Amino acid sequence: MSLLQVEGLGIEFGGVRAVHDVSFAMKPGEIVSVIGPNGAGKTTLFNMISGVYLPGSGRVKLDGEDVTGMSPHLLARRGLSRTFQNLQIFQQMTVLENAIAGYHLQESGHLLADLLNLPSSRRRAQVAREGAQKLLERVGLGRAGEQEAGNLSYGALKRLEIARALALKPRVLLLDEPAAGCNAVETEEIDHLIAEVAAEGVAILLVEHDMKMVMRISNHIVVLDHGEKIAEGDPATVSRNPDVIAAYLGTQEAADADG
Repeated sequence: MSLLQVEGLGIEFGGVRAVHDVSFAMKPGEIVSVIGPNGAGKTTLFNMISGVYLPGSGRVKLDGEDVTGMSPHLLARRGLSRTFQNLQIFQQMTVLENAIAGYHLQESGHLLADLLNLPSSRRRAQVAREGAQKLLERVGLGRAGEQEAGNLSYGALKRLEIARALALKPRVLLLDEPAAGCNAVETEEIDHLIAEVAAEGVAILLVEHDMKMVMRISNHIVVLDHGEKIAEGDPATVSRNPDVIAAYLGTQEAADADG
C-alpha cells in the first residue's frame, strides 16, 4: 500500500491554472523527485500536499487517510514534514535551539506545566535537547550547537533545516530544493543524508534543480511542465523521454545526467 497518494491535484490563481490533474504515489523508503522548468508548478504542488494551499481539485491521502487541505501542524503530527525553498531558520538563535524548535512543534497541551516549570516540563526539555543534539550530529553539525545559526554556511543551514524537519519524526519528508545554493561538497553531504533517511523507511519527496543529484538518488521522477505532468518513471526512462528533453533537460544535459 502507498504511504502517500496524490490524486488529481489542481489549483488556479485568479483564473490561471497553476497545477492541473497531477497524480502519483509513494511507498516507504522511496525517493521521488518532482522536476520541471521554472514556473512548472513544483512548489505549488508541494504547498498543496503539505497543507499550505487548499487544492481546487483532487485529494491527498496519507497512509490511506484523506488529509486534503489539512493544516501543516496537523499533518506534521500525522507524519508529514517539509522544508522550504527559502530557509526558515531562526538566524539569531543557536544551532541547537533551532533543532530543539522542531521538537516543540509537535507538542501541545503543556503550557501550564511549562509556566510552572513542573518536573514533566523539565523532562520534556531535556529529552528535546538530547534528541536535537543527536540530530545535529547526524547532519554533521554536532560541534556547532552553541553557534549562532546565522553564522553557518548556506549548506550547513540547509542541513540544519533538514535536522529540524527530522525532529518531527516524519514518515513522509518533503524537501524543497535542499541543495540550492550549495557547492559540490555540500551537495554531496545532503545527497548522502537524504539516502540515509530514505534507507530508514522515510518516503522522501524532492524538488531539486541539480539534475545530476536527482538522477543519482531518485527511485522515481515526476516531470511537470506548465502545471501538468508530462512524464514519470525511473531516472533512465525519464532522461530519455523526448517531451522531458524538449521541456526541461536539453539533449546534452540529459545525456550527461544519464552518464
